[in-house]
Amino acid sequence: MLPLRGHALGSLRPLWWMRAWLLADIRRLGRWGQRRAERHLKGRGCRTIARNWSAATGELDLVVCEAGSTLVFVEVKTRRSEAFAPAAAAVNYKKQRKIARTAKRFLTQYHLSDRPVRFDVVTVILPPRGAVDITHYPAAFVP
Repeated sequence: MLPLRGHALGSLRPLWWMRAWLLADIRRLGRWGQRRAERHLKGRGCRTIARNWSAATGELDLVVCEAGSTLVFVEVKTRRSEAFAPAAAAVNYKKQRKIARTAKRFLTQYHLSDRPVRFDVVTVILPPRGAVDITHYPAAFVP
């Protein structure tokens, strides 16, 4: 499936001093990117169910529900650039298995095993200059 791309406008373009502040701390940048990814998904009609849900098997960045009652487990990757490698490439086979195990735990704990599920990846790129680039990869992998 082709990725859905969206270049950020106005409200997603941080001020120059804020951009420098975000780029200085990788954890801060990650949290910022996750909020932007959540806002992007909400704009597409998704409703947030959980953020940073963790279990012994791992952590789920976002769990959202689409209008058709599909639960979507979203892995968010935020980067300063994709010069070295695409951000989506960080969700390798090992990471996919870990996300799938954690999603199974989530579904079991909340008695949602009968719901249809999907695994998406959202990348957020905040370069030192220019617009923020948010790319949504629906159904990025199937466990």
